[in-house]
Amino acid sequence: MNLYEHTIIARQDTSPSEIKLLTEKYSKIVEKNEGEIVKTENWGLLNLSYLIKKNRKGSYIHFKIKGNGNMINELEKNEAIDKKLLRYLTIKVKEFDLNSNYFSKKEDTEKADNKKS
Repeated sequence: MNLYEHTIIARQDTSPSEIKLLTEKYSKIVEKNEGEIVKTENWGLLNLSYLIKKNRKGSYIHFKIKGNGNMINELEKNEAIDKKLLRYLTIKVKEFDLNSNYFSKKEDTEKADNKKS
C-alpha cells in the first residue's frame, strides 16, 4: 500500500454543510476503491496566491490516504468534473506526519503547549 497526502480546494462560497458532504463523498470513493483514510483535516477558508476561476479564497480539505494508484486515479477523475472544486493535488509520501497541525489557530497551539508544560 502506498501513502498519499491529498488536498482539495473548494470554492469560497461553499457552505460548511457542503464541505462536510464533499469530505464524505471523497472518503467513500477512497473506501470503495480499497483505500483507507488515515486522517482528514479541514484547514478552513484561506487566501489563494492568485485568482482561480474568479475566486480569491478557497476552503481547503486535506486527506492522508493509504491506497493504490488506481484509487487515486478514480478519486481525481471524480474531482475533475466537480464544479464545487477549484483545485486538487495528490502527493505520494514515505510516511505521514500525524502529530503536526500546520493550519491550527495560534490560540489552539498555545493551549496545547501549555498543557504539555
